Amino acid sequence: MPNREKTLTEFIIQEQRRFPEASGDFAALLNYVRLACKRISFLVGRGALSNLSGTSGTVNVQGESQTKLDWVANDIFLRTSEYGGHLAAMASEEMDVPYPIPPEYPRGKYLLAFDPLDGSSNIDVNASVGSIFSVLRAPDPQRIATEADFLQPGLEQLCAGYAIYGPTTMLVLTLGQGVYGFTLDRGFGEFILTHPQMQVPRETSEFAINASNERFWEPPVQRYVAECRAGKSGPREKDFNMRWIACLVAEVHRILIRGGLFMYPKDSKDPAKPGRLRLIYEANPMAFLLEQAGGGASTGRGRVLDVTPTGLHQRVPLVLGSLDEVERIERYHQEHDQGLDQPFSSPLFRERSLFSQE
Repeated sequence: MPNREKTLTEFIIQEQRRFPEASGDFAALLNYVRLACKRISFLVGRGALSNLSGTSGTVNVQGESQTKLDWVANDIFLRTSEYGGHLAAMASEEMDVPYPIPPEYPRGKYLLAFDPLDGSSNIDVNASVGSIFSVLRAPDPQRIATEADFLQPGLEQLCAGYAIYGPTTMLVLTLGQGVYGFTLDRGFGEFILTHPQMQVPRETSEFAINASNERFWEPPVQRYVAECRAGKSGPREKDFNMRWIACLVAEVHRILIRGGLFMYPKDSKDPAKPGRLRLIYEANPMAFLLEQAGGGASTGRGRVLDVTPTGLHQRVPLVLGSLDEVERIERYHQEHDQGLDQPFSSPLFRERSLFSQE
């Protein structure tokens, strides 16, 4: 008898059976997350036909403009997951404070943190967007959850994943035993396992960074990018390609499929912000995924998953991808902090003139 395609639901049940003492709550929670992602995928796929294009005229707690679909996607996660009895609270990029489970619903033992629509600025130009999620254990399910309950190091995550809404919709997740990718069969209405045991190559010749911020980067990052741009004639002795999609989900997905490096490093553009990406519901889940796939994830000066959050919307620098490149970035930061690197200036913004002498 030929092998039958395995659905995400079957995969979750199979994983649950590895733990005879499991109650089924965790598996049920993941099915609600799966359903939320399917609903968001449908709306994203309708594009302008959904009448959800453009901004909402509001900003989130980080001061970022929100799109109409940001709000709708956030509401989908809340309404899909709140009544199942598996969660103590939820936290999101779009909400100032955690969302407690309404008193009319039973309270569970897990916490769900999510970015409902990562890369939402891509919506109006029909480019890839996604959703990111992370599951933690509630410290005390008997009481109403607080913000402090979410302030757990990334190592404490039970599960993490994302959905990417592109030419196809995929849901990629880890339960701490490898990384698995599932493609949505729109005719069948189910996610099918298509990418078992995803692995990130240790080496790469591709990196992603927002080059418009180069003048604000620290010297270790300027050094790394300059060496990559120098290609075969430079110290790396090979050519690199640079990418930038402006969507963390899409960047990570490309790395999982073919390797690479993504950087949103610390810079001096806004000294009040130590980084751009949020630790709990962006950096931590992606770091968990990348490490489970054989890659690395760092702040530039240490492992992301070791960072203990101090606030729900705390930002961190983020470097993740092929392990050799992440380790190189960390080494450059160490050398700079110890004063061992050579003075460096970027060639990108050197003064030029039509009348300059060569």
